[in-house]
Formats: sequence, structure tokens, C-alpha cells
Amino acid sequence: MKAFKLILGGLLLVLGLLYAGGLMLPDRVHVERSIEIQATPEALFLVLNSFQEFNRWSPWFARDPDAEYRYEGPESGVGARMSWASKAPDVGTGSQEIIRSIPYRRIDTLLDFGPDGTAIARFDIESGGETSRVTWSLDTEFGDQVVSRYIGLIFDQLIGPDYELGLRNLKQLMEDQEASETL
Repeated sequence: MKAFKLILGGLLLVLGLLYAGGLMLPDRVHVERSIEIQATPEALFLVLNSFQEFNRWSPWFARDPDAEYRYEGPESGVGARMSWASKAPDVGTGSQEIIRSIPYRRIDTLLDFGPDGTAIARFDIESGGETSRVTWSLDTEFGDQVVSRYIGLIFDQLIGPDYELGLRNLKQLMEDQEASETL
């Protein structure tokens, strides 16, 4: 019985230390990726400011082409909304809504993953002469959710590759579109 109490006490001590340590971890995370695309800010803005084109470059669409998508509100700009439902765990369910739209420069979306929380995703478009630089970022807060704070330590490695793939897909889409328009 004494050994059991020692093991239980040790386990509680470890759990307490893990919890206290988790509260000292950052309560928010920022992920950001950028790419140069041979397209005008105007052309990029038209694609990014509407969810109608999203699945043509989304890094998640290929993971479950059978996912269900629903579009609500205006076709583009503030209030445009897309929700999705997938049985694939790495796609899941959720929604995103454009909450800020500054023509040819910036689009902010509110991502809602239900019980898994919310985040703000943002596209910044900078003109660079022949090319435009698109930066896709994500910010989320974990509050006092200790497990989420531990996951936050690897969030960049979890989300970053998807953002890189999405930006490469966007680049391909835009540059192929530009090439076909000049023919």
C-alpha cells in the first residue's frame, strides 16, 4: 500500500508539473508563409477575396474531394462564408468567413473549428513590379488550455507545410491563368 501511495503521489506531482509548465508556455501562436507570384495584386485579390476559387488551390481539397462545401453570404468580400464537412480527420469540419477586405492588399478570415477553437487567417498582397508577394498567416490563442499550448509548440510544423503547398498551388493556378490569357 505504501508503494501505491508513493507511485500515486509521484504521478500527481508529474501531472502538476506538466500542468504548471503548460501554463508558462505561450498562449498564442503565429504561422506565416510567403511566395512570389507572377500576377497582379488585382488578379490575386479577386481569387483570394472569394471562396468560390478556394478549392482550386486549397492544400486540403485533395485530401478529401468528397467533402461537402456550402457557401453563404455575398460571393466575395466581407460576409462571404464557406463551411465544410469531411470524414477525413485531417480535413474535419468548420467554417471560414471574410471579416476584413482591403482591395488589392489584405483579406482576413475568421476560421471556426467548433470545439477545436477559432483562428484568424490573413492574406497580405504586396506589389513587386513583375510579381506580387502573397503572405498567408494564421493567428490563434489557446487561453488556459494547457494541452493546446503544448500543441502550439509544434503548430508551425503542423500548419506551415499546408500553407506552403497552398501557396505553391495558388502560384501555379495564377501563373497558368496568366499564361493562358496572354496566348
